[in-house]
Amino acid sequence: MNGYRDLRVALLGCGSVGAQVARLILEQGDELAARVGARLQLAGIAVRSLDAKRDVELPQELFTTDAEQLVLGADVVVELMGGVEPARTLILQALEAGADVVTANKALIAAHGPELADAAEQVGAQLSYEAAVAGAIPIIRPLRESLAGDHITRVLGIVNGSTNYILDRMDRFGDSAEDAMRVASELGYLEADPTLDVEGYDAAQKATILASIAFHTEVPVDAVHREGITGITSEQIQAARNAGAVIKLLAIAERVTATDGTQGVSARVYPALIDRDHPLAAVHGGKNAVFVEAEAAGELMFYGAGAGGVETASAVLGDLVSAARRHVVGGPGIPGSAHADLPILPVGEVRTRYQVMLDVRDEPGVLAAIAGILADHGVSAASVEQSVPEDAAGTATLVIGTHTAREADLAATVDALRDSDVVTAVTSVLRLEGN
Repeated sequence: MNGYRDLRVALLGCGSVGAQVARLILEQGDELAARVGARLQLAGIAVRSLDAKRDVELPQELFTTDAEQLVLGADVVVELMGGVEPARTLILQALEAGADVVTANKALIAAHGPELADAAEQVGAQLSYEAAVAGAIPIIRPLRESLAGDHITRVLGIVNGSTNYILDRMDRFGDSAEDAMRVASELGYLEADPTLDVEGYDAAQKATILASIAFHTEVPVDAVHREGITGITSEQIQAARNAGAVIKLLAIAERVTATDGTQGVSARVYPALIDRDHPLAAVHGGKNAVFVEAEAAGELMFYGAGAGGVETASAVLGDLVSAARRHVVGGPGIPGSAHADLPILPVGEVRTRYQVMLDVRDEPGVLAAIAGILADHGVSAASVEQSVPEDAAGTATLVIGTHTAREADLAATVDALRDSDVVTAVTSVLRLEGN
């Protein structure tokens, strides 16, 4: 196409996302050139094996095993290898050479995002990672650019489609946790080792990224409180339904005021109850959604596909077009922002609500004893429901919903309930979020 200069694009990795990115660059070259003002020339695709089977048929001459050589001379490097190394080293080499970098590597950004952002800023390059959180959903750019002038107070999201699929099947179809995980695995939602998903590690990496951007503060992944969904039972799902709620694995980042008045940031991942009239309750299957609360903009929700080769490739191409246009018009890349440098507060400083299910002795004075335990820890009950199972022998079941209190006080209350003579078992503890 006459009138357009060429921009060399190096692609690192050719899995399900990388193959789709390569296909779109090749098939939509004219349209992309018109948007960018330059032609995106796919200079090569670095892979571990030249003979591996690909999801898309691509010209064999594009493939190379020499990623380091491919990076040199590229205008934009698209990293879709995954993992921390050698991706980190290759990205640093690309940035030091003045190339812009686009990545979907959440593990790398969660662990080394500030280092990579600093390297990009030093040379005026751009580091973009829209696809690292929530797949096709545009959330990084809105937080970093569209809401840059606002005061974000909270980010609440379903950012792992695998766990949402499992919990959704348990809620809507009555599956046991084991059956829901089996179906999720058969459909490809879970890896052979599902720990990254079901134990909350994947969501914690994304919470790190969201918190760091939203609050202009470096939030290390090891500072994120993390709990997974492996302990969620069908009984808890039914109890949530009875209470007009649904259980979701949530990634939460918010501004918090500690008891001593310190203003800080909390980042956490755990399964929690959401009222069924909350927008996040309607996120079904493997979809993702991020709910943002800001002082001026109010409440915003971003919803869509959180994974998938074509879907995630859409976010990667958006970053690629943005980076390529910068090469055409000039100017430095958009720098990262960690100017606030707020302290990361422990989860105990968070204010939330609990739903606690207890098996208790079915005898006079039990409710008074439990009320006393709550009062001793500065916690008050918002609701108490009692039932007596047909097969129970002298025991009853209580479901207690609390008013908002410090996480540390609520946790101490649960410990005291476990130690109480009138309580035979604490069968469930869940937080209530979204209000």
